[in-house]
Amino acid sequence: MAAKLQSGDSDDLVENHEINVTPFIDVILVLLIIFMVAAPLSTVDVAVDLPASNAQMQQRPDKPVYLTVKSDLGLALGNEDVVREMLGVTLDRATETKRDTRIFLRADKAVAYGELMEVMNLLRAAGYLKIALVGLEMAGQPAPAPGAPGAASGTAAPAAAAPVAPAAPAPAASPAPASGAPAP
Repeated sequence: MAAKLQSGDSDDLVENHEINVTPFIDVILVLLIIFMVAAPLSTVDVAVDLPASNAQMQQRPDKPVYLTVKSDLGLALGNEDVVREMLGVTLDRATETKRDTRIFLRADKAVAYGELMEVMNLLRAAGYLKIALVGLEMAGQPAPAPGAPGAASGTAAPAAAAPVAPAAPAPAASPAPASGAPAP
């Protein structure tokens, strides 16, 4: 509570009912500057050519963990390169050993399916079973039915990178069906 001194013979201090907002405004401006500087630092800057997807966009967590498989088959966790043998330890450090954290897996178009499955197996071996595949949205294209003609080829322009439906944990090495029918 603030007090104002009065001139006079009275020994009583009278309350000052004025609020000084200058320190409050200073604190707000400092916080604004901090957030303006910190916001660009929270993005991932690893260049990767993502394939397009027209799946429904999912809610993004506050602090997503991105694992990128680059075209040279190198791995990057966020912006930092990771050696495959150290992937589990590095993920434990990034997620504070919370194995139920969803890992957003990004891969270049040039990465073979087998290499992507190898990375998913590394994630499963490390105990991370919640994996979401990240792709580019296709602007204005409805999702083609599986097995429909033209389902594998699309020529729509990609929009923005967005997480798509989460992938189920990779099953233990099970052979693919010989009939050409899609695996369950």
